[in-house]
Amino acid sequence: MSKPERDHVSRRGILAGAAAVAGAGVAGAIGAVPAQAAGSAQAAGSPQEAVPGRLGPVTIRPGDPRYDNLLRGNNFRFVGRPDEVRVVGSTDQVVKAVSDAVRSGRRVAVRSGGHCFENFTADPAVRMLLDLSPMDAVGYDAGRRAFVVQPGATLGQVYRTLLKGWGVTVPAGGCPEVGAGGHFAGGGYGPLSRRYGSVVDHLYGVEVVVVDPGGTARAVVATREPDDPNHDLWWAHTGGGGGNFGVVTKYWLRSPDATDGEPSRLLPAAPTDMLECLVIWQWDDAMTEQAFTTLLRNFGTWHERNSAPGSPNAGLYALLMPAHRTAGQFQLVVQTDVGIPNVNDLVTDLVCAVSAGTGLTPVLNERRTMPWMHATTFPGLGEPGDVISRRYKIKAGYLRRSFTDAQLSAIYRNLTNSAGNSNCGMLMIGYGGQVRAVAPGATAVAQRDVVMKAVYQSVWYDEADDADNLAWVRDFYRDVYAATGGVPVPNEVSDGSYINYADADLADPAWNTSGVPWSTLYYKDNYPRLRQVKARWDPRDVFRHALAVEPPA
Repeated sequence: MSKPERDHVSRRGILAGAAAVAGAGVAGAIGAVPAQAAGSAQAAGSPQEAVPGRLGPVTIRPGDPRYDNLLRGNNFRFVGRPDEVRVVGSTDQVVKAVSDAVRSGRRVAVRSGGHCFENFTADPAVRMLLDLSPMDAVGYDAGRRAFVVQPGATLGQVYRTLLKGWGVTVPAGGCPEVGAGGHFAGGGYGPLSRRYGSVVDHLYGVEVVVVDPGGTARAVVATREPDDPNHDLWWAHTGGGGGNFGVVTKYWLRSPDATDGEPSRLLPAAPTDMLECLVIWQWDDAMTEQAFTTLLRNFGTWHERNSAPGSPNAGLYALLMPAHRTAGQFQLVVQTDVGIPNVNDLVTDLVCAVSAGTGLTPVLNERRTMPWMHATTFPGLGEPGDVISRRYKIKAGYLRRSFTDAQLSAIYRNLTNSAGNSNCGMLMIGYGGQVRAVAPGATAVAQRDVVMKAVYQSVWYDEADDADNLAWVRDFYRDVYAATGGVPVPNEVSDGSYINYADADLADPAWNTSGVPWSTLYYKDNYPRLRQVKARWDPRDVFRHALAVEPPA
């Protein structure tokens, strides 16, 4: 593959991952998956369950030929050197592994899909890496009247299994290789979220391996039932982020308005077909600063006007992806369910609204219809070119309205400077809609009055290019938020950031000079409650990382 081809493939891959932004066949996918009783535990040293065909437990240490193959997540910038990688295949095996780590005083970190943007699992302090990838079952739990998803299942597996078995889906991310484990806990979203809300708006329960004050690990089930004594643990996993309170070993999904017992009506119906519209503009003489900023402003204004819950346009999911000028072009993508009334007219109106007053003529404006499953499970990441380019830095911010004129000028300035390259750029991602129908305190996702997410990124090939690429994206981000200390402080325009787009710079006073702590940027007024959950369920602070919820002082 030539370098230009690699550039194209890698850009598409990382854009898809960020917009979602992120295996083996499903084991026992169709059928009931038994639920473990609340509060159950396995004593350290007791026999491990043995299920034919299930991998684990396996302990892999330095010197084992398999060791180096298991150290990297999706971002190749980060490589840990733990004492061991413990590959587990069941809740009991997780309990045993966590017990071993606590008893030996070793720091433990958990990985399911490996799409963390920071070094949470590759921190040098981590001595046991717990690999949950074999725990990938997806099915229906008749006892809980909910669908159950294990954390190692990829989003592609979840989509395929729910569609094949019951014709339903969840409004999760657009990258099929992202693991459900971290995506769900952080409040995952995707192409159907404007229509159906966040994934956690459909989360009924979780099974979590926690550690009590005495150091005993046990598995606990927590649900959204108001009278559940473990309700606070469920709430913390509706956007509180992974690696904070324990190890999630099961998620149960059922929409809150589902009332009957028919599985095919317990989650949103999967679309039959998806319509995708692709519009491409050239970076040429016509793309003046005025034309460029008008385009971006129009995109934001459309979302301000069309992101109320129940809006006729809430079914449209749009991404504007301004790349650095050296890329030569950038694009707008609109995805939507073909079954929405007048869908073609709605898409045309959106494209016209974004283009209005720019004087720009796109070099491509086409649309096609394809089966929803084809559009949703296209690999995206993992293609040959992407293997080379998995060094990246992602930064993000929520938007309550369109960028200010000063911010739009900053975006143009950074996307046309000499420091950037063809793999640098940003995304403006449509959000809002049904997401805004949920109160900020009902889940741990506090940013409900928002209409877009912005992602700033640099992607590169070689370790030798780390410093230049990190500097570019950090300077870009700081320039856009110069009026608020270099970060998206909640105000009339911005609303903090998204924990699944983890960015340790927000906790660094060198890059966050706002005086507003990282915890407020991610969690706003929900952070004190998350700290109380931390105190109850992880009193020994076993589960921690660079942006972990802190125990109360």
